[in-house]
Amino acid sequence: MSTPQPPRQPVICLLGPTAAGKTAAALALADSLPISLISVDSAQVYRGMDIGSAKLEPELLEQYPHALIDIRDPEQQYSVADFCRDASQAIAQARATGRTPVLVGGSMMYVQALMQGLAKLPAARPEIRAELELQAEQQGWPALHARLARLDPAAAARLEPTDAQRIERALEVYLATGKPLSDQINNDLQVSRNWRFLLLAISPEDRTLLHSRIAQRVKVMLTQGLISEVEQLRLRPGLQADHSSMRSVGYRQVWSMLEGRLSTTALADEIIFATRQLAKRQLTWLRQMPGMVWVNGVSSKTKGDVMTYEYEFIINRVDIFASKPPLLAVY
Repeated sequence: MSTPQPPRQPVICLLGPTAAGKTAAALALADSLPISLISVDSAQVYRGMDIGSAKLEPELLEQYPHALIDIRDPEQQYSVADFCRDASQAIAQARATGRTPVLVGGSMMYVQALMQGLAKLPAARPEIRAELELQAEQQGWPALHARLARLDPAAAARLEPTDAQRIERALEVYLATGKPLSDQINNDLQVSRNWRFLLLAISPEDRTLLHSRIAQRVKVMLTQGLISEVEQLRLRPGLQADHSSMRSVGYRQVWSMLEGRLSTTALADEIIFATRQLAKRQLTWLRQMPGMVWVNGVSSKTKGDVMTYEYEFIINRVDIFASKPPLLAVY
Protein backbone atom coordinates (compact mmCIF):
# COMPACT_ATOMS: atom_id res chain seq x y z
CA MET A 1 0.00 0.00 0.00
CA SER A 2 1.16 3.51 -0.79
CA THR A 3 1.87 5.91 2.06
CA PRO A 4 -0.92 8.49 2.47
CA GLN A 5 0.17 11.96 1.46
CA PRO A 6 -0.14 14.69 4.10
CA PRO A 7 -2.81 17.32 3.36
CA ARG A 8 -1.59 20.26 1.35
CA GLN A 9 -1.07 23.39 3.41
CA PRO A 10 -3.15 26.51 2.70
CA VAL A 11 -1.59 29.56 1.08
CA ILE A 12 -3.66 32.71 0.61
CA CYS A 13 -3.00 35.04 -2.34
CA LEU A 14 -4.44 38.55 -1.97
CA LEU A 15 -3.93 39.99 -5.43
CA GLY A 16 -5.15 42.88 -7.54
CA PRO A 17 -4.21 45.81 -9.75
CA THR A 18 -2.25 48.71 -8.35
CA ALA A 19 -4.22 51.09 -6.07
CA ALA A 20 -7.11 48.63 -5.68
CA GLY A 21 -6.96 48.33 -1.87
CA LYS A 22 -4.95 45.13 -1.38
CA THR A 23 -2.87 46.47 1.49
CA ALA A 24 -5.88 47.71 3.47
CA ALA A 25 -7.47 44.28 3.16
CA ALA A 26 -4.22 42.60 4.20
CA LEU A 27 -3.92 44.72 7.34
CA ALA A 28 -7.53 44.04 8.28
CA LEU A 29 -6.85 40.33 7.78
CA ALA A 30 -3.76 40.54 10.00
CA ASP A 31 -5.84 42.15 12.75
CA SER A 32 -8.30 39.26 12.70
CA LEU A 33 -6.39 36.05 11.98
CA PRO A 34 -2.96 34.52 12.72
CA ILE A 35 -1.29 35.17 9.37
CA SER A 36 2.14 36.06 8.02
CA LEU A 37 2.25 38.66 5.25
CA ILE A 38 4.54 38.07 2.27
CA SER A 39 4.99 40.84 -0.29
CA VAL A 40 4.50 40.03 -3.98
CA ASP A 41 5.86 43.26 -5.44
CA SER A 42 8.76 43.52 -7.87
CA ALA A 43 9.59 47.09 -6.75
CA GLN A 44 9.17 46.77 -2.99
CA VAL A 45 11.98 44.21 -2.85
CA TYR A 46 14.41 47.13 -3.36
CA ARG A 47 15.81 49.30 -0.59
CA GLY A 48 15.39 53.03 -1.08
CA MET A 49 12.39 52.62 -3.37
CA ASP A 50 9.72 53.58 -0.88
CA ILE A 51 7.48 56.33 -2.22
CA GLY A 52 7.20 55.14 -5.80
CA SER A 53 6.52 51.54 -4.79
CA ALA A 54 3.82 52.58 -2.27
CA LYS A 55 5.49 50.85 0.65
CA LEU A 56 3.81 51.19 3.99
CA GLU A 57 5.32 53.74 6.33
CA PRO A 58 8.09 52.30 8.58
CA GLU A 59 5.91 52.35 11.69
CA LEU A 60 3.16 50.37 9.93
CA LEU A 61 5.70 47.93 8.52
CA GLU A 62 6.98 47.39 12.05
CA GLN A 63 3.45 46.73 13.24
CA TYR A 64 2.56 44.60 10.21
CA PRO A 65 5.83 43.02 9.03
CA HIS A 66 5.98 41.78 5.45
CA ALA A 67 8.52 39.28 4.19
CA LEU A 68 10.35 40.11 0.93
CA ILE A 69 10.42 43.89 1.38
CA ASP A 70 13.81 45.68 1.30
CA ILE A 71 15.84 42.56 0.49
CA ARG A 72 17.83 43.88 -2.49
CA ASP A 73 19.78 46.98 -3.48
CA PRO A 74 18.38 48.61 -6.63
CA GLU A 75 21.53 47.75 -8.60
CA GLN A 76 20.84 44.05 -8.11
CA GLN A 77 18.64 41.87 -10.27
CA TYR A 78 15.67 40.06 -8.75
CA SER A 79 14.24 37.29 -10.87
CA VAL A 80 11.12 35.18 -10.80
CA ALA A 81 13.29 32.28 -9.67
CA ASP A 82 14.61 34.41 -6.78
CA PHE A 83 11.06 35.17 -5.73
CA CYS A 84 10.00 31.52 -5.85
CA ARG A 85 12.92 30.57 -3.62
CA ASP A 86 12.41 33.42 -1.16
CA ALA A 87 8.63 33.05 -1.03
CA SER A 88 8.91 29.31 -0.46
CA GLN A 89 11.19 29.96 2.51
CA ALA A 90 8.80 32.61 3.87
CA ILE A 91 5.85 30.24 3.51
CA ALA A 92 7.76 27.52 5.37
CA GLN A 93 8.66 29.95 8.16
CA ALA A 94 5.03 31.00 8.49
CA ARG A 95 3.88 27.39 8.74
CA ALA A 96 6.59 26.65 11.34
CA THR A 97 5.15 29.34 13.60
CA GLY A 98 1.58 28.13 13.16
CA ARG A 99 0.54 31.02 10.92
CA THR A 100 -1.16 31.01 7.55
CA PRO A 101 0.98 32.61 4.82
CA VAL A 102 -0.73 35.41 2.91
CA LEU A 103 0.88 36.67 -0.26
CA VAL A 104 -0.19 40.22 -1.05
CA GLY A 105 0.69 42.27 -4.11
CA GLY A 106 0.36 42.73 -7.83
CA SER A 107 3.29 40.94 -9.50
CA MET A 108 1.17 38.22 -11.07
CA MET A 109 4.04 36.49 -12.86
CA TYR A 110 5.60 35.81 -9.46
CA VAL A 111 2.41 34.20 -8.16
CA GLN A 112 1.86 32.08 -11.24
CA ALA A 113 5.43 30.79 -11.13
CA LEU A 114 5.11 29.98 -7.42
CA MET A 115 1.88 28.04 -7.98
CA GLN A 116 2.91 26.22 -11.12
CA GLY A 117 6.69 26.07 -11.05
CA LEU A 118 9.21 27.48 -13.49
CA ALA A 119 9.24 26.39 -17.09
CA LYS A 120 12.32 24.69 -18.52
CA LEU A 121 13.05 27.25 -21.19
CA PRO A 122 15.99 27.24 -23.62
CA ALA A 123 19.26 28.75 -22.51
CA ALA A 124 20.22 32.27 -23.56
CA ARG A 125 21.39 32.69 -27.14
CA PRO A 126 23.92 35.58 -27.21
CA GLU A 127 23.82 35.91 -31.00
CA ILE A 128 20.03 36.32 -31.01
CA ARG A 129 20.16 38.81 -28.14
CA ALA A 130 22.83 40.86 -29.91
CA GLU A 131 20.65 41.08 -33.02
CA LEU A 132 17.58 42.04 -31.00
CA GLU A 133 19.48 44.72 -29.10
CA LEU A 134 20.75 46.16 -32.39
CA GLN A 135 17.19 46.27 -33.70
CA ALA A 136 16.07 47.95 -30.47
CA GLU A 137 18.71 50.65 -30.89
CA GLN A 138 17.50 51.31 -34.42
CA GLN A 139 13.74 50.96 -33.95
CA GLY A 140 13.07 51.20 -30.21
CA TRP A 141 11.63 48.58 -27.85
CA PRO A 142 7.99 49.47 -28.66
CA ALA A 143 8.65 48.29 -32.22
CA LEU A 144 10.00 44.99 -30.93
CA HIS A 145 7.00 44.74 -28.62
CA ALA A 146 4.76 45.13 -31.69
CA ARG A 147 6.70 42.32 -33.36
CA LEU A 148 6.22 40.15 -30.28
CA ALA A 149 2.48 40.90 -30.38
CA ARG A 150 2.35 39.34 -33.84
CA LEU A 151 4.40 36.28 -32.85
CA ASP A 152 3.15 35.71 -29.29
CA PRO A 153 0.08 37.85 -28.49
CA ALA A 154 -0.41 36.29 -25.04
CA ALA A 155 3.13 37.18 -23.91
CA ALA A 156 2.97 40.69 -25.41
CA ALA A 157 -0.32 41.45 -23.66
CA ARG A 158 1.40 41.00 -20.30
CA LEU A 159 4.36 43.28 -21.04
CA GLU A 160 4.89 47.00 -21.31
CA PRO A 161 6.20 48.19 -24.71
CA THR A 162 9.32 49.42 -22.88
CA ASP A 163 10.02 46.26 -20.85
CA ALA A 164 13.23 45.55 -22.70
CA GLN A 165 14.39 42.57 -20.64
CA ARG A 166 11.19 40.54 -20.96
CA ILE A 167 10.46 41.52 -24.57
CA GLU A 168 13.96 40.43 -25.52
CA ARG A 169 13.60 37.11 -23.70
CA ALA A 170 10.20 36.34 -25.23
CA LEU A 171 11.47 37.09 -28.74
CA GLU A 172 14.66 35.14 -28.08
CA VAL A 173 12.68 32.06 -27.05
CA TYR A 174 10.47 32.30 -30.13
CA LEU A 175 13.39 32.79 -32.52
CA ALA A 176 15.35 29.95 -30.90
CA THR A 177 12.50 27.42 -30.84
CA GLY A 178 9.88 28.60 -33.30
CA LYS A 179 7.28 28.39 -30.52
CA PRO A 180 5.70 31.18 -28.44
CA LEU A 181 7.00 31.61 -24.92
CA SER A 182 3.45 31.53 -23.55
CA ASP A 183 2.80 28.09 -25.10
CA GLN A 184 6.01 26.64 -23.71
CA ILE A 185 5.30 27.91 -20.22
CA ASN A 186 1.75 26.58 -20.24
CA ASN A 187 2.87 23.15 -21.42
CA ASP A 188 5.84 22.76 -19.10
CA LEU A 189 4.76 24.02 -15.70
CA GLN A 190 4.06 21.63 -12.84
CA VAL A 191 1.58 22.46 -10.09
CA SER A 192 3.03 22.50 -6.59
CA ARG A 193 1.93 19.49 -4.59
CA ASN A 194 2.85 21.00 -1.25
CA TRP A 195 0.30 23.81 -1.04
CA ARG A 196 -3.28 24.60 -1.93
CA PHE A 197 -4.02 28.16 -2.94
CA LEU A 198 -6.93 30.48 -2.29
CA LEU A 199 -6.81 33.24 -4.90
CA LEU A 200 -8.58 36.48 -4.01
CA ALA A 201 -8.63 39.37 -6.47
CA ILE A 202 -9.24 42.82 -4.98
CA SER A 203 -10.46 45.27 -7.62
CA PRO A 204 -13.13 47.98 -7.81
CA GLU A 205 -15.99 46.90 -10.02
CA ASP A 206 -16.09 50.40 -11.48
CA ARG A 207 -12.99 50.92 -13.66
CA THR A 208 -13.37 54.71 -13.41
CA LEU A 209 -12.96 54.38 -9.64
CA LEU A 210 -9.69 52.52 -10.12
CA HIS A 211 -8.48 55.21 -12.56
CA SER A 212 -9.40 57.91 -10.04
CA ARG A 213 -7.52 56.10 -7.27
CA ILE A 214 -4.47 55.73 -9.51
CA ALA A 215 -4.45 59.45 -10.33
CA GLN A 216 -4.77 60.35 -6.67
CA ARG A 217 -1.99 57.96 -5.67
CA VAL A 218 0.39 59.41 -8.26
CA LYS A 219 -0.30 62.95 -7.07
CA VAL A 220 0.33 61.92 -3.47
CA MET A 221 3.61 60.23 -4.43
CA LEU A 222 4.83 63.38 -6.17
CA THR A 223 3.81 65.49 -3.17
CA GLN A 224 5.60 63.10 -0.80
CA GLY A 225 8.87 63.49 -2.71
CA LEU A 226 9.08 60.89 -5.48
CA ILE A 227 11.34 63.16 -7.54
CA SER A 228 13.75 63.60 -4.63
CA GLU A 229 13.72 59.85 -4.05
CA VAL A 230 14.81 59.21 -7.63
CA GLU A 231 17.40 61.98 -7.42
CA GLN A 232 18.96 60.16 -4.45
CA LEU A 233 18.86 56.85 -6.31
CA ARG A 234 20.64 58.43 -9.29
CA LEU A 235 23.56 59.28 -7.00
CA ARG A 236 24.30 55.59 -6.56
CA PRO A 237 27.37 54.99 -8.78
CA GLY A 238 26.31 51.56 -9.98
CA LEU A 239 22.69 52.34 -10.79
CA GLN A 240 21.61 53.01 -14.37
CA ALA A 241 18.29 53.69 -16.07
CA ASP A 242 18.27 50.23 -17.67
CA HIS A 243 18.38 48.36 -14.35
CA SER A 244 15.20 46.40 -13.67
CA SER A 245 14.46 48.46 -10.57
CA MET A 246 14.51 51.72 -12.50
CA ARG A 247 12.20 50.39 -15.18
CA SER A 248 9.42 50.28 -12.59
CA VAL A 249 6.46 52.56 -13.27
CA GLY A 250 7.04 55.98 -11.77
CA TYR A 251 10.79 55.58 -11.40
CA ARG A 252 11.26 55.25 -15.15
CA GLN A 253 9.29 58.42 -15.87
CA VAL A 254 11.00 60.50 -13.18
CA TRP A 255 14.44 59.33 -14.38
CA SER A 256 13.50 60.42 -17.92
CA MET A 257 12.38 63.81 -16.62
CA LEU A 258 15.65 64.30 -14.72
CA GLU A 259 17.57 63.49 -17.90
CA GLY A 260 15.57 66.07 -19.82
CA ARG A 261 13.69 63.57 -21.99
CA LEU A 262 10.34 64.32 -20.34
CA SER A 263 8.97 67.70 -19.30
CA THR A 264 8.12 68.41 -15.68
CA THR A 265 4.60 69.45 -16.65
CA ALA A 266 3.99 66.11 -18.40
CA LEU A 267 5.43 63.96 -15.61
CA ALA A 268 2.26 63.28 -13.61
CA ASP A 269 0.20 62.48 -16.70
CA GLU A 270 2.88 60.10 -18.00
CA ILE A 271 3.03 58.22 -14.69
CA ILE A 272 -0.77 58.04 -14.48
CA PHE A 273 -1.00 56.68 -18.02
CA ALA A 274 1.73 54.08 -17.40
CA THR A 275 0.10 53.04 -14.12
CA ARG A 276 -3.26 52.57 -15.81
CA GLN A 277 -1.58 50.40 -18.45
CA LEU A 278 0.05 48.38 -15.67
CA ALA A 279 -3.33 47.90 -13.98
CA LYS A 280 -4.81 46.74 -17.28
CA ARG A 281 -2.09 44.10 -17.65
CA GLN A 282 -2.55 43.02 -14.03
CA LEU A 283 -6.27 42.52 -14.61
CA THR A 284 -5.49 40.47 -17.72
CA TRP A 285 -3.33 38.16 -15.61
CA LEU A 286 -6.01 37.86 -12.93
CA ARG A 287 -8.76 36.95 -15.39
CA GLN A 288 -6.61 34.15 -16.79
CA MET A 289 -5.82 32.56 -13.41
CA PRO A 290 -8.19 29.67 -12.63
CA GLY A 291 -10.11 29.56 -9.36
CA MET A 292 -10.00 33.33 -8.78
CA VAL A 293 -12.50 34.78 -6.28
CA TRP A 294 -13.28 38.43 -7.05
CA VAL A 295 -13.88 40.98 -4.30
CA ASN A 296 -14.95 44.57 -4.85
CA GLY A 297 -12.12 46.95 -4.02
CA VAL A 298 -11.99 48.97 -0.81
CA SER A 299 -11.05 52.54 -0.16
CA SER A 300 -7.55 52.99 1.22
CA LYS A 301 -4.18 51.35 1.70
CA THR A 302 -3.86 52.47 5.33
CA LYS A 303 -5.09 51.04 8.59
CA GLY A 304 -7.80 53.61 9.33
CA ASP A 305 -10.60 52.16 7.23
CA VAL A 306 -13.93 51.14 8.73
CA MET A 307 -14.45 47.38 8.48
CA THR A 308 -16.59 46.79 5.41
CA TYR A 309 -18.51 43.88 4.03
CA GLU A 310 -15.62 43.17 1.67
CA TYR A 311 -13.19 42.85 4.57
CA GLU A 312 -15.56 40.55 6.42
CA PHE A 313 -16.00 38.41 3.33
CA ILE A 314 -12.23 38.07 2.90
CA ILE A 315 -11.64 37.29 6.58
CA ASN A 316 -14.38 34.66 6.69
CA ARG A 317 -13.28 33.06 3.45
CA VAL A 318 -9.64 32.88 4.57
CA ASP A 319 -10.58 31.57 8.04
CA ILE A 320 -12.66 28.74 6.60
CA PHE A 321 -10.11 27.89 3.95
CA ALA A 322 -7.15 27.87 6.33
CA SER A 323 -8.80 26.01 9.22
CA LYS A 324 -10.54 23.16 7.42
CA PRO A 325 -9.19 20.49 5.08
CA PRO A 326 -10.38 20.86 1.48
CA LEU A 327 -13.51 19.00 0.46
CA LEU A 328 -12.66 19.38 -3.20
CA ALA A 329 -9.44 19.66 -5.16
CA VAL A 330 -8.08 23.18 -4.86
CA TYR A 331 -5.55 24.84 -7.16
